[in-house]
Amino acid sequence: WFSGDDVYMSNENERQEYVLNENGIIFVGNARYIEARGWFYGQFQDLLNICLTMLDLSLYYRQDPAMDVSRRGDPKYVGRVISSMINGNDNDNGVLLGKWQGSFHSHENPSRWDGSVVILKKWRQDNYRPVQYGQCWVFAGVMCTVLRCLGIPTRLVSNFNSAHDVDRNLSIDKYYDSSGRSLNIGKDSTWDYHVWNESWFIRPDLGRSYSGWQVLDATPQEQSRG
Repeated sequence: WFSGDDVYMSNENERQEYVLNENGIIFVGNARYIEARGWFYGQFQDLLNICLTMLDLSLYYRQDPAMDVSRRGDPKYVGRVISSMINGNDNDNGVLLGKWQGSFHSHENPSRWDGSVVILKKWRQDNYRPVQYGQCWVFAGVMCTVLRCLGIPTRLVSNFNSAHDVDRNLSIDKYYDSSGRSLNIGKDSTWDYHVWNESWFIRPDLGRSYSGWQVLDATPQEQSRG
């Protein structure tokens, strides 16, 4: 609400939706059959201490506590730390482990989750061991909760026929032999859908034209370059 803050959002309707609303819809499925899942973000359900503990457990804090704490007023930095901590792939006591195939019988099937609060409280109850299991919409839903709890306006974005460009050449490459048979030698892929987050803050490091909605993705696909 404060016009001098890096996460200032001038539109009151958007503040109501992207900061204060505890309920939302996540769109999943495929381009021909889009399903709307209800999700309880619950960012005001006694979660603040859990979210602050998440910052303290991060590898960023462990490597340099003074530097980490000094940068917690920077939403770019906080968004990066939280996107790392939502998944447990870095041996950093992250919130969720991802699983996309095989049996889920020994733990929770990702499709059974319908809100973030139970996941975050289970994470704390289990002494900050990653909760099993999550997939992209679960990672995004929990990340939205944490960032809204910390005061950063956040929303979810669903994309269908979602391209995953592994080699960063801005194309999805498929290989075929001389007979037209597909060759399984490329790592690029196209998913039925993918869900990630956008958070609202200014970008003094890049210039005013880059301020506004910023992409953050907590689903553990590939390691970022820093």
